[in-house]
Amino acid sequence: MTLALALALVSIAQPSRALTLLRDPDIEYALGQLAAPILQAAGLNASRTKILVIDDRNLNAFVVDRDTIFLHSGLILKMDTPQMLQSVIAHEAAHIANGHLVRRPQNMRNARTAAGLGTALAAAAGAVSGNGAAAAGIAAGAQGTAQRLFLSHTRAEESSADSAGVNYMVRAGRDPSGAVAVMNIFRGQEALSAARQDPYARTHPMSADRVRVLERLTAAYAGKMPPSNADLYWFARAKGKLSAFQRSPKWTLNRAGGEGFADVGHMQQAVAWHRQSNLGKSMAAMDRAIAARPNDPFYQELRGQILMENRQFDAALNAYARAVNLAPDHPLILGSYGRALVAQGQYAKALQVLEKARSRDGRDARVMRDLAVAYAKSGQNGMASLVTAERYAMSGRLEDAEIHAARASGLLPNGSGGWQRAQDVLSAAKAARR
Repeated sequence: MTLALALALVSIAQPSRALTLLRDPDIEYALGQLAAPILQAAGLNASRTKILVIDDRNLNAFVVDRDTIFLHSGLILKMDTPQMLQSVIAHEAAHIANGHLVRRPQNMRNARTAAGLGTALAAAAGAVSGNGAAAAGIAAGAQGTAQRLFLSHTRAEESSADSAGVNYMVRAGRDPSGAVAVMNIFRGQEALSAARQDPYARTHPMSADRVRVLERLTAAYAGKMPPSNADLYWFARAKGKLSAFQRSPKWTLNRAGGEGFADVGHMQQAVAWHRQSNLGKSMAAMDRAIAARPNDPFYQELRGQILMENRQFDAALNAYARAVNLAPDHPLILGSYGRALVAQGQYAKALQVLEKARSRDGRDARVMRDLAVAYAKSGQNGMASLVTAERYAMSGRLEDAEIHAARASGLLPNGSGGWQRAQDVLSAAKAARR
């Protein structure tokens, strides 16, 4: 996890405040399970196209490249059924599959001329490959107007994505009428001032005709494709965990388990009791969740997080180790395990684990921060400065990145791999200034 400790800083359509990516292995896996049949129906690689969550209560979803669909946390919490959420994913997948991103390079140039792009766009463009310096090249500041220019779709594209999204849902055996339910949420948005509209309405043009067409396209399927138990479960899991961290503990305790899955209810209770600083009750609830799903790595990871945040480092390390045994290549779980190893002073092992995590997911700023600590504690100050420079570059803090990259250049052997990476950051910082 951590929802409580947010990861990579991004700036999305809100120039006045920094937003965050919520990187949680459990939620991302659950969203991936819901998305997989839709992405496959769209002809996309389900293992490559990631569903990431933006920490924002506003309702929005968008794509900036072929590999990532971003969902706002507020949108997920607003969805009542898995079909509603899957229809949003299908719509965004259609923007990818139908080639609507091919005009984005021109939009990017226009947006950069107007004000520059935020680091979420930079992350999508470069950090997915682990190359923070490449990402930093377009992380030149953020203005809401410019970003909306980049993210916005035409009415023609929206109509095309609506039709394709319905086809993907049907092809995947999912009821496409969830798309109409989503559209009904946004009815009347265009009558509001831009400041009062949800970002989704600003970047996805609405119209009464569009709603009527969607109703006609989906009418033949309404109620004929009930959600599978698996879809219901993973929807409850994703929404339930997100809700437990974002809504009040009292609200969660009053409603935990309402989705009909006992283990999800126990997990929600564990989070709520943890947020109320009641470790005993939290651990008892986690024990019940784990007893229901003993081979679930994500429950072990959550147990580790709760223990870690209560400074029970030995027990946390054991829980994270069990999670890694169950999911040895999951980057976010590896990152949590590496963090616990750093806390226990096992720096050599932490470096191995954290580098493995970073090689599989270059977007996790926490891993980069922990890597810098592990390198520094191991006496490798040049690498510590390099990783810090790359972390700052990825989050758009290019002046800080340049300072640390210059320091790394002076400490690392000339021509070495680390030295070359430092030069990349320096070049990106200089290019951004120009």
